[in-house]
Amino acid sequence: MYARAKNITIVNVCNETVWPGIITQNNSYHGDGFTLKPGQSAFYNAPSGWSGRIWARTGCNFNNSTRTCQTGSCGPSLNCTGPGSLPASIAEFTLGGDTDFYDVSLVDGFNVPVMVRPLGGKGNCSTAGCDGDLRQSCLSELTVKANGKVIGCRSACDTFNSDQFCCRGSYGDQATCLPSNYSSSFKQVCPAASSYAFDDHTSIITCSAEQYIVAFCASRNQTVCSYHDNKLFCDQSKGLKSFSQHWWLFLVLALPLTLNIGVIF
Repeated sequence: MYARAKNITIVNVCNETVWPGIITQNNSYHGDGFTLKPGQSAFYNAPSGWSGRIWARTGCNFNNSTRTCQTGSCGPSLNCTGPGSLPASIAEFTLGGDTDFYDVSLVDGFNVPVMVRPLGGKGNCSTAGCDGDLRQSCLSELTVKANGKVIGCRSACDTFNSDQFCCRGSYGDQATCLPSNYSSSFKQVCPAASSYAFDDHTSIITCSAEQYIVAFCASRNQTVCSYHDNKLFCDQSKGLKSFSQHWWLFLVLALPLTLNIGVIF
């Protein structure tokens, strides 16, 4: 029996435009990218066995000479040609036939809150990610600013490039690479996200579902929905309440493009 392709709906609940980046984790760095204004969503049809990363780029301008983004930049064009630059909050997926693995990683730092939630599914299908905003509590030595505004929070590894913080050399295993004050400050705000290289045991979720939601700037008390095949699918778990009325309207009324990536306007 062959594994089926799976739908990943990407939602922008932020009050600013983001440019999601999608990278397949292989040597070719095959990538996709698109624009999502506040309140818009898109779906990505992930092929069977897909393994990759999804994140939000912020402050992008592909029309000027620099053709880059303030955070998460992955090349000089809308479509990604490489992994996102740091800092960036990353949703990571490994989609198998019977079992999927997903998590949200802050190992590369933080730029926007991001949550991952399956719709239904079997197994430990809980929510991964961070709905807190580390930009508001980022330690000064980790802060990234643009025009006087904090736009991201770097990881200790990116900031100091030391074996201890990067979990390499004599610190290259779980027994020797332990949480630092910096990763602990991430974990305090984002307990359901991985904060350093060997934090996976507390953040990787194992589940088997056909549909997933990646939501930027959403909170845990919001209903997560996926719209495709002219149908609206929503998770009705008790821990989730409701999206804004605007979100419901554009989901119910809009038809996505029948492409590998379909944007719902």
